[in-house]
Order: sequence, then structure tokens, then C-alpha cells
Amino acid sequence: MGSDLTPVEEHAGVWVKRDDLFEPFGRGVRGGKVRACLQLSEGAIGLVTASSRVSPQAECVARVAELRGIPARIHVPQGPETRELAAAVAAGAEIVMWRPGHNSVIVARARQDAATRGWALVPFGMECAEAVAATRRQTANLPSCTRVVVPVGSGMSLAGILWGLLDREMYVPVLGIRVGADPSRRLDRWAPPVWWAWVRMVEPAAGYHHPVEASLGGLALDPYYEAKCVPYLRPGDLFWVVGRRGE
Repeated sequence: MGSDLTPVEEHAGVWVKRDDLFEPFGRGVRGGKVRACLQLSEGAIGLVTASSRVSPQAECVARVAELRGIPARIHVPQGPETRELAAAVAAGAEIVMWRPGHNSVIVARARQDAATRGWALVPFGMECAEAVAATRRQTANLPSCTRVVVPVGSGMSLAGILWGLLDREMYVPVLGIRVGADPSRRLDRWAPPVWWAWVRMVEPAAGYHHPVEASLGGLALDPYYEAKCVPYLRPGDLFWVVGRRGE
């Protein structure tokens, strides 16, 4: 199956795909986003991205740039400093705040900034073919399960998972726990055409900017993403842990 596959473990009667254990350079930033960012940064002279102020993408891009020995600029909505932005600054990134801070604004500013500087653009939400392909390959070691449960932010991890399940001919139900804005447009672009008939999407009680403390059989989970899935899990599920921000 290949040594690059992250493991599957059993916790409290639930299979758990530990994609959060992908940590290539031991800096506390781990998960599927890092894979795509590493690919996008190859040969780059600098990295630019747009990110929510609490998204792990800000720190991920900053840490990858630090690893590559190149600068990074992170475009975010104006607001108070967060743990994620502080970590990005600690890694040497420059934070660029915009008001209004709508996603469309920061995405456009980041794209323009990257083009002007000749730096590599890491897309908002990792919306790129590299992210889908990297996650798709990670389905190769999934065990038999009754259902797949995954937190859904941008929808890019879900898109890769669905393509991988098709590759494996694993036609099990998929439950997406929507922890961000509506990902339908991205899923229409990147997921299999049947995704809307395959995935049941639910919204947790806690909104995106409200962290939740939860664990699964002693396994600590990211408070903004995976922790919000715990109330929906049941024995026999495959729970895909996309990542976990640094401590």
C-alpha cells in the first residue's frame, strides 16, 4: 500500500484515518493540507495565501515557507491576533490584513500579490488538483466500514476522499460535518458528479469560529474541525481526521 500512507487506528469502536499524523518536518503542523502545500512550494521563491484568521492554513503555509527558506505573506480579514496568526509570524511570515475581510476580497488580494511578486500562490482552502490527488491516494488503506464521517471546511478533503472511495469501489454512505461556509460550489468543481446524492451534509451546533473541546477514546481532536464531529460518530464508522493545528 506504500509507506506514505497515514495509519488507520481504532478508537472507541470507530476506525480513525489519522491523516493528522502526516508531519514531514516535525514543527507541529500536520495533516493533509501540508502535503498539498509542499507540492505547491517546490521551486518557489516565496509563498502567498489567503486564510481565515483561525484556519490552520496560515501556519501551514508559513511553516512550509520556513522549511523551504523562502518568505511568505498571509492575507487575512482584519481583526485581533489569533494563535494561528501568531504561529505564522513566529515562523517568519508577514500577515497582511484587509477590511472588509470577505473571502472574495482576501482571495483576490492574495492572487494579485502572488502575480506581482512572482511567488507561488497557495489557494484559499487548498483548492487545487494537488490537494485532491494527495487525499485520494490516502484511501488505499481504508478498512471495511459502514460509513465515512469527515469534517468539511473548504470541501477539498471531501472531494479527494470521494474520488478515492470510487477508486476502491467502496460505496458506503458519507456524512459530512460542515464546519465552514457552504462548500457546494467547490464540490461541484472538484468532487465526483454524484457527490450531492452520496453525501449527507449536516451543520454542528457550534459555528466555525466557536471551538469545541472533545476527544474520541482519548484521542485529542482539533477544536474547530474534528471535535465537532464526535456527537455524530457511531461504532463501525470510518472517521477521517484531516489534520490538527500545532500546540
